[in-house]
Amino acid sequence: MSEVINTTVDYQVDGKAFQGHLLYRRGATPGRGLLMAPNFFGVTERALDQAEQLLDDDSVIFVFDPFGVEGRPQTPEQAMAAMGALREDNDALRARLAEALAVLTREAGALGVPAGRLAAFGFCFGGACVLELARSGADLRAFVSFHGLLDTPRPAAGPIKGAVLVLNGADDPMVSDESLVAFKKEMDAVNADWQLTHFGGAVHSFTAPNADMPGRAMYDAKVARRAFAAMDDLFGEVFG
Repeated sequence: MSEVINTTVDYQVDGKAFQGHLLYRRGATPGRGLLMAPNFFGVTERALDQAEQLLDDDSVIFVFDPFGVEGRPQTPEQAMAAMGALREDNDALRARLAEALAVLTREAGALGVPAGRLAAFGFCFGGACVLELARSGADLRAFVSFHGLLDTPRPAAGPIKGAVLVLNGADDPMVSDESLVAFKKEMDAVNADWQLTHFGGAVHSFTAPNADMPGRAMYDAKVARRAFAAMDDLFGEVFG
């Protein structure tokens, strides 16, 4: 495969400095732009490695910075606190997502990605971010959440413009039965094109090789493979 180009992109939201990463393959002619929302640690080497593993010659990936360059968590406790604060401030979260999408649109366009060929995917907290982007009315072809949280303080009030795919561990302790019921009602209320796949026996973080908390957050190679295949299948459909 050709060399991966990984460049930092600085931008601002409400006067605060953010820095995402744009990844693409040298010499490729990408046909789609993807926004990747990482887990509750935000932009890390592990997240960038994951983006590189998912990159192909047809894609440009922009890794979203949820917390800003001055607020990146260093411990799980800090990450939980940062995630919790941002989930409570839905306006701030959506503003950060909107600006990251604007960056992706601009940078992917400069690399030749046709207008309107964008999608988003995310992991854990990042999955919740992707669903907030969908709820906000963002004009993307698809929104994919891997083991993401489903509850929101601000359900979709208007059309969701792209296909929604939720890939959920059936035994994820962070996704309640109540949130599943509410999510279905929300999606149906706006006539969304949505799918929700439960993976039997899987818990939270099933795509994260470092997850090792039995019964709570655990890597599952078989489930991860099936989940990524489901995303690839959806992208194949919506991008033609």
